[in-house]
Amino acid sequence: MGTGTPATGDFGARLHGLRTRAGLSQEELAQAAGVSVRGLSDMERGRSRGPQRRTVQALATALGLDAAGARELEHQASLGRPRPATRKAVRPAGGGEAPGTKAEPAAGAGVTGGHHPLALPRDLKDFTARGPALDELLALVADLDPAHPPVAVVCGQPGLGKTSFAVHAAHTLAPRFPDGQFALDLRGMDPQPLDPRDALARLLRALGTTEAALPTGLEDRSGLLRSLLGERRVLLLLDNAATEDQVRPLLPGHGPSLTLVTSRHSLAGLEAVHRTELALLRREEAVELLTQIIGPDRVQREEQAARDLAELCGHLPLAVRIAAQRLAARPGERIAKLVTQLAAHEDRLDALRAGSLQVRAAFALSYRQLSEQARTVFRRAALADGPDFSPETAALLTGLPPRRAARCAEDLTDAGLLQAHPTAERYRFHDLLHLFATEQTTEEDTPSDLAAAQRGTDDWMLRRAAAAGRLFDPDHPDRPGDTLGADPDPATAPTGHEQAQAWLEAERNQWYAALRRTQTAGLHQQVIDAAEAMHWFSDRTLHWELWADVFQHAVHSARALGNKVDEAVHLNYLAWAHSTCLHDHTTALHTAHTALDVARECGDQLQTGWALYYAAGALVGLGRTDEAIARLREAADCLGRQTSMQGRLAELSTLLTLGIQLRRTGRAEEALAIHRRSETICSAGSPGKPDELLGFNLYMASVQQHIGNDLAALHRWDEAETPLRNALPRFETAQMPVWSAGVRLDLGIVLRHLNRTDEARQELTAAHTALSRLNHPRQLEAADQLRDLAESAPATQHTHLA
Repeated sequence: MGTGTPATGDFGARLHGLRTRAGLSQEELAQAAGVSVRGLSDMERGRSRGPQRRTVQALATALGLDAAGARELEHQASLGRPRPATRKAVRPAGGGEAPGTKAEPAAGAGVTGGHHPLALPRDLKDFTARGPALDELLALVADLDPAHPPVAVVCGQPGLGKTSFAVHAAHTLAPRFPDGQFALDLRGMDPQPLDPRDALARLLRALGTTEAALPTGLEDRSGLLRSLLGERRVLLLLDNAATEDQVRPLLPGHGPSLTLVTSRHSLAGLEAVHRTELALLRREEAVELLTQIIGPDRVQREEQAARDLAELCGHLPLAVRIAAQRLAARPGERIAKLVTQLAAHEDRLDALRAGSLQVRAAFALSYRQLSEQARTVFRRAALADGPDFSPETAALLTGLPPRRAARCAEDLTDAGLLQAHPTAERYRFHDLLHLFATEQTTEEDTPSDLAAAQRGTDDWMLRRAAAAGRLFDPDHPDRPGDTLGADPDPATAPTGHEQAQAWLEAERNQWYAALRRTQTAGLHQQVIDAAEAMHWFSDRTLHWELWADVFQHAVHSARALGNKVDEAVHLNYLAWAHSTCLHDHTTALHTAHTALDVARECGDQLQTGWALYYAAGALVGLGRTDEAIARLREAADCLGRQTSMQGRLAELSTLLTLGIQLRRTGRAEEALAIHRRSETICSAGSPGKPDELLGFNLYMASVQQHIGNDLAALHRWDEAETPLRNALPRFETAQMPVWSAGVRLDLGIVLRHLNRTDEARQELTAAHTALSRLNHPRQLEAADQLRDLAESAPATQHTHLA
């Protein structure tokens, strides 16, 4: 909208008339122009006769004036601005008159309408993404409370584009701060960051304070800044801050100002601030940034290469920008060529440079700021295996006390060089920072030191893993010949199943890599002992594909030592892993046959029985059920002649599986008889030892489950419920979620046939949730049962299920 109405009266009357004609309240115009309601009221009442040019421009834009109307409004405002010679002298904070300040121009006079040395850096035309973060700042400004001027801290790891974001945000918000925008580099990455006293001097001069009016002390300068900003809508961009103590004296105390602070450190000690933690770009955002710089045509011609380039840059804005700038400087070069160069792992940081822009240089700035111990943790943590690591691992790799290593990891997180896990005390590298850390180990650590650190860590990890795994062995046998010995640190060792499983899961990558390196080092008995210690634990984590590798390593080590018994044992474990964990039944059958040959060669009847048992399992997976039943009967006969406790447990396993196969082939009565026989064996236990120590408790749980299923197959639904309910708490107490979820599924089916719909739904839902979490095939069966239950429910219940 424009206006051709001639100017009449003073600026305030003119402004009031324009606002009224536009149908805006003072609050609406103030919000649209980014000025305070009080300030707007003072202008209209003539108390503020000559607002600065930026303020007038913001008002003209908010009022929808055309160019002529805006010029006319600015002209009337200029008539009300006082001449510099008539302004009063400025007194330093704390009262008193500074030497030589009489008749000096007021601090800040004329600044917003003219030039100053702290102007905002140029905004990037190709700035991309960060919409949600920018929206948060816009909301912060919209609700600005002059009594508590907002401070926004933008932090994150090197290369995230903190400064670019803050500059872009400052330009976006500039119209809302017509009294000036000021950007000051605090030089936080320099060996000597900008002193806050000197920073205050630069800000005060930019605001119009003369040298003669500049206080000498830090507190006086800070007080004068707060005084000058008390009534002005000013935006301060304090870039690259080093510490909280550097920033605090530069913050306004009250008034309608906004302060943006960027830092590679979290500045966690700054009170009452808004935090904007920038994240990595999403893949589509990284590709969009690439598109903005090199043009859509090149990206469209090589869409997959553009996506691959974003991945190799780790979605880090600086890396994507450097790669894009390099391509922009070489318009004839294909994106795929750069992708090939970056894919060479060891050369990636060398390739990520374009002129003075270098990813490595950005990382090095932060690295040089660290203490010697923090640098050691940063380098050595790159030796850890897996996507993340614990302070415990960092301590082992560095030789530091655990608490000190944890403190260094926190310092590295604050410096943006590590990323903390949101719930666990674990840390991870960005891919490019991991490469940089690896480079530093090559430059600063000797090969012998690194090898010693790795060996010591591997030994500790394997001993802890074996000790944790033994806790799941129901017999808790003494192993005098065990080469791994007791836990390396009894004071911190897991003390029960829950703690042991949590540690083994969290450190899975670390102890598994230690096992591989231990075999490479030729320490074969340690490999065998570690695999043996964890084979009971493997039953609780059937979804782990690594068990095939663990037991394959043990087989290789047994062969290296010429130990046929251990070879047969671990070939049997390996056959189990191929069938149960990998669902590769052909390989499982071949492995079981090899175990059978080795067991017969060395005359080990127990392993012979197990080999027949695992061969039967593979045959079931291949659909050769009759052959499987024959093998199971042969295994049961072999194992029934055993007198050891291990022989009894193996016989129970065989009988359980035999009964399952008989039931599945329609021979439920035979299956029930087999499982009743198993129940008798479990009840007898082993002389002189409690059932709980021998594993008969878990076998009894399985027997009860299958007796319940046998009865269900015979449609004896009322009888089937009790054994299933007896099995459930045994598995839950043992913390075996795959097994307990399976019982819930079976129980839900029985309850459905008993027409106890609500109970059935409860059990089936719990089973489906648990099995889905474990990615277990029976989740589909649970889902089918739930769907059938919903379809067969009465209309009122069907609505509830939907």
